[in-house]
Amino acid sequence: MKDFEVKILDDTDYRFIDALKNLGMSRNVATTLTYLSNVKEASSQEIEMSTGLRQPEVSVAMRQMREKHWISVHNKKAIGKGRPTKIYTLNAPIEEIIKHYEEKIIEDTKTTMIAIKKLKTISKGME
Repeated sequence: MKDFEVKILDDTDYRFIDALKNLGMSRNVATTLTYLSNVKEASSQEIEMSTGLRQPEVSVAMRQMREKHWISVHNKKAIGKGRPTKIYTLNAPIEEIIKHYEEKIIEDTKTTMIAIKKLKTISKGME
C-alpha cells in the first residue's frame, strides 16, 4: 500500500471560501482555488480527497479556472500502464483573482447606478 499525504482545509480556508462565494464565485471554484493556493500543485484526486468535492465538481471548477487562465495543467506519467495524471498549478496570484472580482463588482455597480438615474429621470416625467 502507498503512503499518501494530502492537506486539509482549515477554518481560515473556509472563511476565505465564504468570502470568495460572497463575491459571486461558485462554491466549487472557490474551494478548489483555495486548496490550490495552499499547495504547489495537486492532482484532481488530491483535490477531491482534501476538499470533499466530487470528481465532476472538481472537473467543472478546473475548466472554469483554465478558461480564465488562473491555473496551468501538465501531465504526470502514471507508474506502469495507465493514463497520465493531470497535475494542476495555480498560475495567477490570489491578489490578481481578487482584483478581477473587484473590477467586476465596480463595473456592475456603475451599470446599476446608471439604471437608477434613468429611472429617477423617467419617474419625474411621469408625475
